[in-house]
Amino acid sequence: MSDAIVIIPTYNEKENIQAIIESVFGLPKSFHVLVVDDNSPDGTASIVSKLQSVFNDKLHLLSRANKNGLGTAYIDGFKWCLRREYDYIFEMDADFSHNPKDLVRLYQATKQKDVDLVVGSRYIKGVNVVNWPLARILLSYGASLYVKMITGMRVQDPTAGFVCYKREVLEAINLDEIKFIGYAFQIEMKFKAYKKGFKIVEIPIIFTDRIKGKSKMSGGIISEAIFGVISLKWKSLFKKD
Repeated sequence: MSDAIVIIPTYNEKENIQAIIESVFGLPKSFHVLVVDDNSPDGTASIVSKLQSVFNDKLHLLSRANKNGLGTAYIDGFKWCLRREYDYIFEMDADFSHNPKDLVRLYQATKQKDVDLVVGSRYIKGVNVVNWPLARILLSYGASLYVKMITGMRVQDPTAGFVCYKREVLEAINLDEIKFIGYAFQIEMKFKAYKKGFKIVEIPIIFTDRIKGKSKMSGGIISEAIFGVISLKWKSLFKKD
């Protein structure tokens, strides 16, 4: 039994899923993996199911009936993990934009005294992004500045999706009240943890844009993030999280 589990949400990730799972299981630190698949038409879940016979109780699959968004996938994954005995719960993309080797660094950082949540940050030391067009870098970096300005959080990369939570953080947050489903979900989770007084630490990573498969970015996701931040801050003024 490992004390750490990596949640990987998927939708049409057949080109990446086996390789990313094998990479996680090849690390010197033992991690379990939970794939949360939204009924991928390309057969992603079938690939995971076949791999379960190879990796036994280390690889888990949570199949959902519909494509309901990144945020709800993680919420379902968090609840699944909290019903088990994992102490460290990770978020990670399936497309190798997050280097699996950095899981060990996030794990070690989270185990330090008084650290509750560790973010793999693209912006803690300059801009560490590979293969993104300039326009997308400016959008992402600008969004980070905007979030800091509105929320007061000192997190340099609030939209980051490479995160390690201590169990206690997720237990303290009412997951049923998390509203956002796109990149605003990442902001909302960090903001909830920040408002509850948990210590958030960032460590630098290099983010590499996907080579295989298609990006899930959309205009609706961007709009949710922009307007969602204002909503989060406004509600926090009247409600103690």
